[in-house]
Amino acid sequence: MTTGAESLLATLEANDVDACFANPGTLEMHFVSALDRADRIRGVLALFEGVVAGAADGYGRMTGNPAATLLHLGPGLANGLSNMHNALRSQSPIVNVIGDHATYHRDLDAPLTSDIEGAARPFSHWVRTTPTANSLGQDTA
Repeated sequence: MTTGAESLLATLEANDVDACFANPGTLEMHFVSALDRADRIRGVLALFEGVVAGAADGYGRMTGNPAATLLHLGPGLANGLSNMHNALRSQSPIVNVIGDHATYHRDLDAPLTSDIEGAARPFSHWVRTTPTANSLGQDTA
């Protein structure tokens, strides 16, 4: 059985993404585990989301290949937005993967709950929140 994280990574690989710059939190550990097993995507850990977004932008500019980022929730996204703005303006090929709370947990208004789509939209060509693991690969494609 393929997990949502494995499906996402397989789709990224099929679209020539070969690097994922990441600052994950606990919610993204399934993705990190699958990334560790990925054949053609190299995970690059960074200690700050601004570095993650800047590295993905630079990688895209230098290689012409799309890079992925993995960020922890809305606050992690917010820490990378200035570099995502630069990437958008320079047309760098980046796919940003932003972790979010489980659907059953969102109604509890945890301290890091935020409007991820609303924050990402001004800095993105396309934004999508995937409702189920089963549709993650298709949504990514």
